[in-house]
Amino acid sequence: MKDQYLLNNNIIFLNHGSFGACPKPVFNNYQQLQSLIETQPVQYFSEDIYNYLRKSREDLSSFISCDADDIIFTPNPTTALNSILRSLGLNKNQEVLTTSHEYGAMIRAWDWFSKDKGYNIIQYSLKLPFTTKSNFIDDFWKGVTKNTKIIFISHITSPTAIIFPIEKICERAKHEGILTIIDGAHAPGHIDLNISNFNPDIYIGACHKWLSAPKGSSFIYVKKEIQGLIDPFIISWGKEVDPSASSFIYENQYQGTRDFSPFLSVSSAINFQKNNDWDAIKEKCRALTKQTLLILRDILKTELLCPVNDDWLAQMASIELPVKDRLKIKKTLLNNYKIEIPIFQWRGKNMLRFSFNAYNDKKDSNILINAVEDIFSK
Repeated sequence: MKDQYLLNNNIIFLNHGSFGACPKPVFNNYQQLQSLIETQPVQYFSEDIYNYLRKSREDLSSFISCDADDIIFTPNPTTALNSILRSLGLNKNQEVLTTSHEYGAMIRAWDWFSKDKGYNIIQYSLKLPFTTKSNFIDDFWKGVTKNTKIIFISHITSPTAIIFPIEKICERAKHEGILTIIDGAHAPGHIDLNISNFNPDIYIGACHKWLSAPKGSSFIYVKKEIQGLIDPFIISWGKEVDPSASSFIYENQYQGTRDFSPFLSVSSAINFQKNNDWDAIKEKCRALTKQTLLILRDILKTELLCPVNDDWLAQMASIELPVKDRLKIKKTLLNNYKIEIPIFQWRGKNMLRFSFNAYNDKKDSNILINAVEDIFSK
């Protein structure tokens, strides 16, 4: 399916996890939506946009199983979290429990706001390697104290590519009166997502990654019971121009003149997956991920972070590289083998993270495996 994407044919693209890759039909729809603005800008911004946004939210809410009036679009997960953090009424010495597997920009946002308010960010260091989901939860809950007011945790982690058991975490947190904020940047379009099932308080998701919508399309889900706690990130016209019945929607949806096309393209991205038997594609990619990871483990002789099965991994995996100069390895893979792949430092270790999507196949996996074997045999 690589011909369905705009990707450079000379590059083996194994980094879908960072920014995604938009298919040609979705990108074409995106450009058509941009052109639509210019045909009648006044009509578009004063009337039409609200119906378009409603339709896009309905399509997305059906895809992730929640109410359309419980989600708003946002450019990216980092912006989403920043808008939420401005509204949290945390006090001095109260705690936010998170893990050492979280995305760096998100933790930096928490640190920034915590310094002003005086609450504490607890980055709990989970015991590795993971074994069972129940052991994971028991270990994570050792970080909960009487001061824990919020749990902030990834659905699928960015540095380690691991699926966390957020269903059980949300259930236990609810029982103990702890607010849950889930960073689901890597989940929509990557794994089956049913928000109603695990009932988080707040869920932040990206549409430009695994759903493959255009860049600048993400969302925030906020449970109805706490929507009144969320202040608008930008104060604009609100209900004076927005006909939506929900104050959560009309106070947050229209934030001045901007290009809404990435949000409206989400419907096209969902349809692209539906029309291309995406369940079969995901199954193929999951199998390829597991096969590749096990072979790389044998080559690199490093310990894996979790069991190699569908409970913990999907279309993306990370493995430690036993090297000191990670930048040299990254440049070698790109310049000599034409492989675009992220290599980064995490908890003092150099990690390689690879991801497979519809445009990848066994040949791409073999090129990566042969390149790693060649480099580390020298």
